[in-house]
Amino acid sequence: MIYLNKTIIEMKNIVKSFYVGTPNQLDILKGINIVVNEGEFVAIVGASGSGKSTLMNIIGALDRPTSGKYILDGTDIEDKTDNGLSEVRNKKIGFVFQTYNLIPRSSALKNVELPMLYYGMNRHERRERAEQLLELVGMKDRMKHQPNELSGGQKQRVAIARALANNPSIILADEPTGALDSETGRLVMDLFHKVHEVEGKTIVFITHNHELAEETERIITLKDGNVVSEEQNDKFIKKFPNGEKICL
Repeated sequence: MIYLNKTIIEMKNIVKSFYVGTPNQLDILKGINIVVNEGEFVAIVGASGSGKSTLMNIIGALDRPTSGKYILDGTDIEDKTDNGLSEVRNKKIGFVFQTYNLIPRSSALKNVELPMLYYGMNRHERRERAEQLLELVGMKDRMKHQPNELSGGQKQRVAIARALANNPSIILADEPTGALDSETGRLVMDLFHKVHEVEGKTIVFITHNHELAEETERIITLKDGNVVSEEQNDKFIKKFPNGEKICL
C-alpha cells in the first residue's frame, strides 16, 4: 500500500469546555493539536477521564469544539450546519463502537445496508455491497441472523462491515475490543489490521489498553485533556503486507 501523506485529520488548539453553572467552566480538552495522514493506523490512548471520549466525538463530527479549528479530509467543520455534519459523518467516517450499536430487530445484512440507504444507494447495489463486506469480515454465512443470535465477536465484525459500507476515508473505533474476551478481541484486532493494510483505510483507534495501542503505527497519549506524548511505534509490523486474506 502506498500512502501519499495527505493530511486527513488536522486539529489546531482544540478546546472543549462545559459550563456547570455560572461562572464555573469545566475544561475537558485544553488545546489539542493532532495531525493524522491518509492511511495511518493511529491509537489515541489514555485513562478514564483523560478526554478520549470527548476527543472521539469531535473527531467523528458528533460534537463541535468550543474553540480551535478542525479540518476533516479538507472540510472545515466550523462551517457546517448540523445537517452538513450529518452528511460528513455518513460519507467520510465509519464508526465502530464498544457496544456495537446494531439495530436489534434487523438482520446483519440490513444493519450493513443501513448507511448505504441514507447515502441514497439503490436496493440492488446495497445488497450486493453488504454481502461483499460481510464476506470480507467472515460473516456472510450469518447475514440473515439478528444481533441477538450472534456472539460479541460476530456483532463487532458486522459493525466493522457496516463501518465500511460507504467506503469512508476514516474508520473511528472507540474501545472496539472492550466488551470482548481476550481471544475474540485478538480476532477483531486482526480484522482491523486487515482493514488497514488490505483495504487501505485510515484508522483512529481509541483505547485505554496500552498493549493494543502498541499494535498501531503511532501512539498519541492523552492525560487531563492534554496530549502528553506522541510517538512513532518502531515495533509496528504489518500482519498482511501482501494483502493476504484472513479467516475469522
